[in-house]
Amino acid sequence: MKREIKGKRVLVIGSGMSGVGSVRLINEVGAHAVLLEENDKATEEEIREKLHEQDRKSTRIIIGKIPDEILDTISLVVPSPGVPLDAPTVLRIKEKNIPIWSEIELAYNFSKGCMVAITGTNGKTTTTTLVGEIMKAYYSSVYVVGNIGVSFAENALMMKDDTVIVGEISSFQLEAVENFHAHVSAILNITPDHLNRHHTMECYVQMKENITVNCTDADTCVLNYDNEYTRDFGKRCPAGVIFFSTKEKLEEGLYLEGDEIVMALGGRTVKVMNIHEMNLVGICNVENVMAAIAISLSMGVPLSTILNVIRDFKAVEHRIEYVATKRGVDYFNDSKGTNPDAAIQGIRAMSKPTILIGGGYDKGSGFDEWIEAFGDTVKLLVLIGQTKEKIAECARKHGFENFVFKDSFEEALEFCTASASEGDAVLLSPACASWDMFKSYEVRGKKFKEYVNRLSD
Repeated sequence: MKREIKGKRVLVIGSGMSGVGSVRLINEVGAHAVLLEENDKATEEEIREKLHEQDRKSTRIIIGKIPDEILDTISLVVPSPGVPLDAPTVLRIKEKNIPIWSEIELAYNFSKGCMVAITGTNGKTTTTTLVGEIMKAYYSSVYVVGNIGVSFAENALMMKDDTVIVGEISSFQLEAVENFHAHVSAILNITPDHLNRHHTMECYVQMKENITVNCTDADTCVLNYDNEYTRDFGKRCPAGVIFFSTKEKLEEGLYLEGDEIVMALGGRTVKVMNIHEMNLVGICNVENVMAAIAISLSMGVPLSTILNVIRDFKAVEHRIEYVATKRGVDYFNDSKGTNPDAAIQGIRAMSKPTILIGGGYDKGSGFDEWIEAFGDTVKLLVLIGQTKEKIAECARKHGFENFVFKDSFEEALEFCTASASEGDAVLLSPACASWDMFKSYEVRGKKFKEYVNRLSD
C-alpha cells in the first residue's frame, strides 16, 4: 500500500546527492520538505545553493539539532544513506513512531516501470553499469540510479510504465524499505564490510537480503553459488533463483568451464562466450559478466544483444582500471577496492610483480585474507592512512615484512614510482575506505590518475 504524502511535512536528513534528490521529489508531489543538516559547520546559504532552484525558497532548512516542536509536525522521515538508523536523531524519531523510509523507498513509491536491483559487497558498480548499457541497447526508456551516483528520487517522476530502472543498491539503502519491489534482483556476493555501521555480520547479511523483501516466485534473483551467504540464501529466497559460479559446474545456471562461460537453463546447455572476448580483467569481472547475462536474460533481452554490449564494455572508473604504462611500469587504479575482499580481486587481476598501495579509513575489517592473497604477486606494500599500523601487524603475523609507511598519498606515489622496475605494476587497491584522507574513493582514484598521467614516458 503506497503512502500518500501530499500536503504533509517530510523531513529529509542530509544535504548530499540523496538528500537533494529526495527534497526535489517531496516538493514535486505536493508535500513540504524540511531539510536537516546535522553538520553545524554548514551554512544555510551553502545548503540552499545545493538544492534545485525551484526548491531553494520553499524548503525549510535546519542546521544542527531539530527541535521537538518541529519534529512533532513531521509525517515521514527520509534519512540519507550515510545516516545510521541508530543515530541519536533517528532514535528520537523512532520514539515518536514517525515512519522512516530510505531514499529508494521514497523513489520507488512514486516511480513507474520495471525495477532491476543489484547489491553485493563487491562488483555492484561494474555490474550495474554493464546491465544499464545492455538495457539501453534494447529498451527505449532506461534509468541507471542509486549508489552509482544518480539519485533515484530525483528521477522517479520522469519514469513511465515501460521504463526499466537499473539500481545499484547498498546495504544502507535497504535498511528502511517497505513497498520496494525488485522484479529482477541480484546479490553478487556478501563478505564482511561496513561492520562499523551494521555491528554484526548477521545484520549486514539481513540488509542485503532485503533486496528481495517483497518478491514472489514470479520474480527472479541472481545469486553467486560460490559465496557461502548467497548460496545459503538461495534455499529460502522468495524469488526464483538463477545461480552463477566460476568454481562449480552447475546443473542449472551459468558457470565457467575453462575459458568459456556456459549457460545451463531450462534443460539446455550452451557455450555463451570466451572470457578473452571481454575487455574486463580478473575473475571478479567474469562473475560480474555472468550476473549481468543472467539479469538481462531475465529481463527479456536477446543473448545476441547482451554479448555485443559485453564485448564493447570497458572497465568502470576506479575499479581495476588501467591508467597508463610509464617507463615500462603498468599503473592500475582500483580505488573502489574499499574493503579487503574487493582488494583481493584487484590483486588476482595482476599478472606482473606488483607494488601495492594499501590503507585508509578503518571500517572494522580484518586483513588476514587480503595479506594471504599477496602470494608471489605483491613484491612491496606501501601503507598509508589510519589503518597502516593495523595492516602492518597483520602482515607480520603472516610473514610478509616488505612494507613501508608513508605519511601522505603523494609520498606513497613518489615512493612507488622510485621503487618500480620495468615490467612491474603499481596498483592502488587500498582495502579501506578513503574518508581519513579524502572525501571519497573517487577523489582518491582521480588523484592517483592525475599523478600517473603527469609522469614522463
